Amino acid sequence: MRAPLSIVIPTLNAEAHLPALLVALMEGVEAGIVRELIVSDGGSTDATQVIAEEVGAVWVTGPAGRGGQLGRGVSRAGGDWLLVLHADSAPGPGWVEAVERGIVRGGPGFFRLRFRVTGVGPRVTAGWANLRSRVLGMPFGDQGLLVSREAYEAAGGYPDIPLMEDMALIRALPRARLLDAWVETGWTRYAGNWIGRGAGNLVRQARFLAGTDPAKLARGYRRD
Repeated sequence: MRAPLSIVIPTLNAEAHLPALLVALMEGVEAGIVRELIVSDGGSTDATQVIAEEVGAVWVTGPAGRGGQLGRGVSRAGGDWLLVLHADSAPGPGWVEAVERGIVRGGPGFFRLRFRVTGVGPRVTAGWANLRSRVLGMPFGDQGLLVSREAYEAAGGYPDIPLMEDMALIRALPRARLLDAWVETGWTRYAGNWIGRGAGNLVRQARFLAGTDPAKLARGYRRD
């Protein structure tokens, strides 16, 4: 019986973060749940490809843009279940059992969020993200997404947009539920402005739901 899980990771110059994620994923490889690792790159100029190929990951390349990269990565996946993880977000111990329970339960799932730094700002930001995702069933991409291929295809997959591709997909899926494990993600994009950055994300989310062009939102995100 083939392992059920294909893990898809979008990257762009991710050499600083990718090794920690790959180490965390070895738990799943050793447990026999992982069928393949797929790294979908958007034109890295650092050692991202070398790092990915050292662990035998499938390497997919194309234009930068997380929606397009994820779509290309999933198109190469052979598993009945998909686990999408950002390159700077590594699941903690016990994630394999949590994913196995999620597969048995059926339906999309996501991890609790933690940041790779301590302090009031990280705790408040992660706490709000966890509350929002549990109440609304709408996690952000850095919380990971476990989804069956059947549900993914029925929802139309990831749209090729530069921002909010995670929200666009999650809205089309059955309600996502919390997996009993955490994922620890990078924090540098919040550095020095935890509250402002978190509030900005919420505003962008609301504007996307109201119909604002994702390309316009992406330009604002980069300026911030």
